[in-house]
Amino acid sequence: MTDSISRKNLKLARTLLLVAVAMFGFGYALVPIYDVLCEWKWIERDRPDDIKKVSESAHKVDVNREITVEFLTVLNESTPMEFYAEKKQIIVHPGEYHTVNFYAENKTNKEMKSRAIASFSPALISKYFEKIECFCFSEQTFKPRETKKMPMRFVINPEIPEQYKTITLSYTFFDNTER
Repeated sequence: MTDSISRKNLKLARTLLLVAVAMFGFGYALVPIYDVLCEWKWIERDRPDDIKKVSESAHKVDVNREITVEFLTVLNESTPMEFYAEKKQIIVHPGEYHTVNFYAENKTNKEMKSRAIASFSPALISKYFEKIECFCFSEQTFKPRETKKMPMRFVINPEIPEQYKTITLSYTFFDNTER
């Protein structure tokens, strides 16, 4: 009887060890998987050295089409701030200019430098989403407990393919104080 229990315990221990190794391997593989997804253009991120700032110019507004633009705000886990968009989503016509305000507050008693990085979904959208003004163009400096209203002005180029009805724009704020 005890021999049977010992074998069962050994089999359980091997199974649990195998599961733990598989979980570690999956976690380790997530970074290369994410890089592959970015290369396949499923996810697009604005990088600080590759930000697409454009000047405001006249586009022909396509009043027959509507696109929902969703705004997500995320804080890097070590960023002691509050960060949110004035609106969670808006409906726009391609070619119309819009301004959406974002708000950020330094929750510390120290001066803080931070940077917002944008990402788009679907990734193809990034070449049609034209930012004229954005807090993401430069590093932001916050005094202790300071709250800032940060506008982002944009237009969706009317050449955007017809199948895109929803755009998700996500900003992640990173604390750059120590850099």
